Amino acid sequence: MSTEPETTEDAEPGTPTGGAETEGVQGPTGEAAGSGEVSEGEGTEAAAPGSGEVSEGGGTEGDAADAGDVSEAEAELRAQRAERERIEQRKAGKKAPIEAGTKLSGKAADLLAAVRAVESGEKPVAAVFAEPEPAPRRSAPEPVRRPQPVAAEAVAASTAPAPAAVQAVRQVLGEGGAPEVLAPQVAAALGEGADELLRADPWQLLRVAGVRPEQADGFARALLGAECGPDDERRGRAVTVWLLEQAALAGHTALEMPALLAALAQRGVPEPDGAVQDAIAEGEALVFQDALEETSGASARAEEEDTEEDEERPVRVLVGLERYALAEESLADGLARLVNSVPKQDGSAEDWERAAAGARGSTAELLRAVAAHGLVLHTGGEASLTEPAALLTAAHTLGLRAWAATHGPIGRTRFAALLRRSGHPSGPAAASDLPGQAAETPGAAPGAPSPVATVAGLLSGAEGPGRDGDGALDLDLLVVLDAPQLDVETAALLTESLPDGARLVLAGDPAVLWSVGPGRVFADLLAARICPQVASRQPDPGPLGELVSGIGVGELNQVEAPGKEVVIVPVRDAGEAVHRTVQLVVDSVPRAIGVPAEQTQVITPGHGGAVGTRALNAALKERLNPGPGRFGGFDPGDRIVYSPVPGRALPGRVVKADAQGLHLACEGEDVVVPKERVEQSVRHGWALTAHQAVGSRWPAVVVVLPGDAAQALSRPWVYTAFGRADRHLSVVHGVEQALPRAVAEVPAKPRTTRLPVLLAPQISS
Repeated sequence: MSTEPETTEDAEPGTPTGGAETEGVQGPTGEAAGSGEVSEGEGTEAAAPGSGEVSEGGGTEGDAADAGDVSEAEAELRAQRAERERIEQRKAGKKAPIEAGTKLSGKAADLLAAVRAVESGEKPVAAVFAEPEPAPRRSAPEPVRRPQPVAAEAVAASTAPAPAAVQAVRQVLGEGGAPEVLAPQVAAALGEGADELLRADPWQLLRVAGVRPEQADGFARALLGAECGPDDERRGRAVTVWLLEQAALAGHTALEMPALLAALAQRGVPEPDGAVQDAIAEGEALVFQDALEETSGASARAEEEDTEEDEERPVRVLVGLERYALAEESLADGLARLVNSVPKQDGSAEDWERAAAGARGSTAELLRAVAAHGLVLHTGGEASLTEPAALLTAAHTLGLRAWAATHGPIGRTRFAALLRRSGHPSGPAAASDLPGQAAETPGAAPGAPSPVATVAGLLSGAEGPGRDGDGALDLDLLVVLDAPQLDVETAALLTESLPDGARLVLAGDPAVLWSVGPGRVFADLLAARICPQVASRQPDPGPLGELVSGIGVGELNQVEAPGKEVVIVPVRDAGEAVHRTVQLVVDSVPRAIGVPAEQTQVITPGHGGAVGTRALNAALKERLNPGPGRFGGFDPGDRIVYSPVPGRALPGRVVKADAQGLHLACEGEDVVVPKERVEQSVRHGWALTAHQAVGSRWPAVVVVLPGDAAQALSRPWVYTAFGRADRHLSVVHGVEQALPRAVAEVPAKPRTTRLPVLLAPQISS
């Protein structure tokens, strides 16, 4: 099992990377460029080529500053810190862990002994989650109410370390031969006394995004001299934590013990066992025992042999970071509360049934499921979005305070327009309005708000209905679209923010790429089958719908495309790929399809290389908006993608640059990025990765599949990239048979999570 993120695609701006393109010890910005040009939108009407998937740290979301006082990123980080403090307070009040594992031996027994020693000492709790003996199922405890979001003006500039602290760190970095430009990041990561901590333990440098063990080793040798060695306990602890962080970037919330020990050995740690135990003893990692499910045959034999009830059950030992362990447990508590509670009866059963009777097919099924349950899952493609839209319209008619939340701003705009077409009494906000604020629409009451927000805006308070007196979201029904993009931390914040009696609908396409952050929340819930699941029976229409639907089941079919909906453009090398891509965007698609360049999106597997976003964006800028790039490589009119926090991307355009920073227009929102943040968080956006594009759609999409991406191809990547096109898809194809092979044989990479195990004892039968 890999403990590091994919390396075929570099991280998004602001995202740590484990890739090979790390320069010095700085964070990643490496990208890959592709080139491709097509003489025209013509080509063979067939399935498109597949392209590789990388650990794209960027998502498809991100919201602007709140009324100019604070950035959306700062507001969300503050909200997350407050939420984690609440979770920790709740955990501290729980009973001690259940005794288990007394019959373990070897490494597992040693780890348990270390954990119990910590629990009896003064260190922070290194909790051991053990599977209890079979017992009657219990109801989920009512969580303590969340604190309300902090006002924008109260958000401190504490995220920026003091100049004196930065200078002190810069001096230590210089002594160790590390780039002094890292000083602000090191000071922010290590906090007060960062210089002293770094001098005492040079491997703390690994806490900075982009730094790798070999680079930290060189820094440590320069500072410690003869005292430095591979068997240093400080190195073992730091590398253990670093590996767990890399695993989180790859989507795991925890690692199985054998995988972690093997990874430590590969990194030159002489005593992997001792390194893990040291990390646990210092409270830097947690260890868990999760009972393994017995097969039906084993259970039958146990009954026949009259096996004793207290016989030890097989377990797997996992190690993870506290932040993800707390988030996953909080998420399990919140989901169990929704499943076990009775939804608030805002409308009578007869009213709900009357609304369902007026609908058809899976729309009626969705209405009936939501009427009777607190948690419902809804699956389907783009065409299925009419069903959540019908649900919101019916809920509004019944008097419920109903809202939808999307992964990104493009999805928000599209769903708001769909709501308006479906007859909802409110519509999308005007371009001059803030998201989620009042928008006058025909048939709506004056000032009626559009009930659609982004997930990030909803949690930060920049969008949505706001919070009630207890700090919960002021709503009765929340429909979360693009649910596969929820990582465990975001999902935990959402569920804990719902008031008692609220209903939650998680809707999405299970075939797309999973979240950038750790976890696979939607997939875990679908597999757990703890609540009603409604599968839409509305297929996506046309040749594009036929092509993408086939990919979803592992078949790359040739489709009839009389209107040039699908065009394949073969290329021989990277240079030709870049040339054809530019020709498609600038000339062929506008002329043959009628879609202008500004409505055409290029998608490629990675950032770095000859056919990645960096090279493609450079070539497209030269043709579409040439300029000297006076402000950090950007000019007014440049198409960009802004990542306020790792894992989210906000498409937009450059408006201007001044002493305040780079001014952006992002889906109707004005954003100002300080000069020192531009290089880290802003990139050109004519070409994106699939993770940046997920949750959004464009009239025309050009997918570039360079030959060197063949090994990185997967079915979810191809499905996601091809599925971003509304009217036209061009595929610059350079991977030959690797594409159909990836679609047929390469599913999503597995992720290690604990959510199903945590849910099992909390869900009432």
